[in-house]
Amino acid sequence: QELVRQGEALKRTEQMVDKMDQDLKTSQRHINSIKSVWGGLVNYFKAKPPESKPEQNGAPDYYANSRLKEAMMSSKEQESKYQESHPNLRKLDNSDNDFSKADLISSVQRDDSYPKNQQLRAYHQKIDTNLDEMSSGLSRLKNLALGLQTEIEEQDDMLDRLTRKVETLDINIKNTDKRVRQL
Repeated sequence: QELVRQGEALKRTEQMVDKMDQDLKTSQRHINSIKSVWGGLVNYFKAKPPESKPEQNGAPDYYANSRLKEAMMSSKEQESKYQESHPNLRKLDNSDNDFSKADLISSVQRDDSYPKNQQLRAYHQKIDTNLDEMSSGLSRLKNLALGLQTEIEEQDDMLDRLTRKVETLDINIKNTDKRVRQL
């Protein structure tokens, strides 16, 4: 969630840099008008730059990648199930060692690959169940890790793009400042 929030902040920053660049171009037009009559005439006949669209209630247009969204949704769905079944998170229950006859009968009917001793069979099945839960948890972690990797790569690209824009904007601001001082 923090990574998604940071992505939204990056997107807003990029929008602000784009707006600053647009404002700088407008100021450049005004400087050209002030500098000479010819610059004013050129600006008059030159097409005006398109207006940038205003933000709608500050809502960012950033969306986390689909892989991360799916992993987060899946993880949230399984979280309550996981907490109920996790040995350290569930309440200690002394009846955990006592298996009902129905459980034993159903376990005998399900699989004959377990030992014939009913208690040993029940423990083997419990171990298998725990391994299945571990596998499910590791699968969730893998999906989250892959989603995070993709999101980080996308944000890294966004940072590179933003760095280039800021460097260009910095050069343009220095040049504009120099022109204003010359007036």
